[in-house]
Amino acid sequence: MAGYFSNHSQSRFLANSPSQSTTTQTTMAPKAAPALRSRVPSSKHFSTQVSSASGDEKSSSRDKSSTNGSRNGSPVVHPLRHTWVFWFRQHRGPGTKITNYEEGIKKITAYSSIESFWSLWTHLNPPSSLLPTTDYLLFHSGVRRPVWEDPLNIGGGKWIIRLRKGIADRLWEDLVLAVVGDQFAECTSIGEEKTDSAGADVPQGDRPEICGCTISVRQNEDIITVWNRRGADARVKEAIRETIRRVLNLPTTTVMEYKSNTESMQDKSSFRIAANADRTPLS
Repeated sequence: MAGYFSNHSQSRFLANSPSQSTTTQTTMAPKAAPALRSRVPSSKHFSTQVSSASGDEKSSSRDKSSTNGSRNGSPVVHPLRHTWVFWFRQHRGPGTKITNYEEGIKKITAYSSIESFWSLWTHLNPPSSLLPTTDYLLFHSGVRRPVWEDPLNIGGGKWIIRLRKGIADRLWEDLVLAVVGDQFAECTSIGEEKTDSAGADVPQGDRPEICGCTISVRQNEDIITVWNRRGADARVKEAIRETIRRVLNLPTTTVMEYKSNTESMQDKSSFRIAANADRTPLS
């Protein structure tokens, strides 16, 4: 698994804290503390800004944190609404056929808080550094395996966006943050009065419409997909498409294709689109 992770020991998304000079006993007045240097958060979904505060302010902040959220001095944890699981599919050589898709999928870890998410994300290599035919997969914990046949996936499908090489890193990060940051929450409530029986082992209130998202690194393109639970509901699909367009800030000429998981099971392909399929340019 070493080829899929970077060796960064610190978050590449966090700003460096200002250095503090060592105080010495002299007759000269101490130097003024360096001005606060804030860094614009790298994501519009989560704030990653680090502030520099004086010792009194830090102490006061710790006391307030201790009384408000933490117990026995343990740090405050910011929970996500859902638990998510990261998977990856290993690189295969050119011309190598897939004999068993599930055997190639490996679970990385699950997380349910902002802190545990960032602790993983900052050590994952970006898509641009992966070998072709390698996939990253992020799915809701209610999905047992990130495959078409899973009970939570089988009645749904996926929006497919094909990207030219060189732009996937930012779009993949924004998509992942939108999914775990609940940017698709409004899509869940559409038509919920007509609930399906898929994923009956997952509590109704804990079943988002978005099952997960993937990125597939290929030789000449990168492909991102957003999987949803109800593939037959046109209103849900439309709402998801518009949310994808908004969170990724896609140009109006972007073509998005929708394919149901039933179709994928029939033709044994995630991305092959029939001529009469939903191939709608964003407008």
